[in-house]
Amino acid sequence: MSERVYVFLDESGNLDFSTRGTRYFVLASVSMKRPFQVNDALDGYKYDCIEYGLEHEGFHCANDNAHVRSRVFDIIGDRLEGVEIHSLVVEKSRIASDARAEARFYPEMLGTLLRAVLETPLHAAAREIVVITDTLPLKRRRRAIEKAVKVTLERMLPNSPRHRILHHDSRSHYGLQVADYCCWAIFRKHERGDRSYYGHIRSAMHSEWEMI
Repeated sequence: MSERVYVFLDESGNLDFSTRGTRYFVLASVSMKRPFQVNDALDGYKYDCIEYGLEHEGFHCANDNAHVRSRVFDIIGDRLEGVEIHSLVVEKSRIASDARAEARFYPEMLGTLLRAVLETPLHAAAREIVVITDTLPLKRRRRAIEKAVKVTLERMLPNSPRHRILHHDSRSHYGLQVADYCCWAIFRKHERGDRSYYGHIRSAMHSEWEMI
C-alpha cells in the first residue's frame, strides 16, 4: 500500500468565457497514501451532523453551511501530513479565443497540472497511481481526463508507474471531498480575494501555477 499514490481531482469555476462566466477556472489535485489520516475524523463529524439534524451524505464546500465549512477546514488543516496539494489557476480572459474550446482547453490545462504533480518524488516513486475524479455528467470530459493522464504519464515518465483512472461519486470518497474543499479555497482566494479558507491548506500546497 505504501507504494500506491491516490490523486483526487476537482475543479472550480466554469468554462463560460463570456462576461457571465467566472473570472478564473481552477483545477486542483490532492495526493495521499494510505492510511488516509482525514477519513476517520470526517466520518465522525458526518455523524455529528446527522445527530444534530443535518442530512449529510458527504461534505460539499459550496453547499455546506458556514459552521460545517469551518469545522471541515479545521479537520483537513490538522491532518495534512504527507498530503500534497497542487493547483492550476487560469485567468480565462487571457486565453486566446482559438484555445477556448472545451475539447482543447480542458485536456491542455489538466495535462499542465498533472505535469507539476508527477514531478514530485511522491509520485515518481509510486508503483501505481490511482487518479479519482468525481462522477462527470459529460462523456467528453471523462475522455479528456483519461487522455490527459495517459499522455502526461507517457511524456513525463518513460518508465511510468501503472495507473488507473476512476470516476466515482464524491460521496464515496473523503479524498474527493477534501479535494473539493481545497479547490474551493484556492478558487475563492483568486475569484474573491478571500484568503481565510486558503490558510487552512497552505502548508500542504506544493505548487500553485497561475496562468494569468
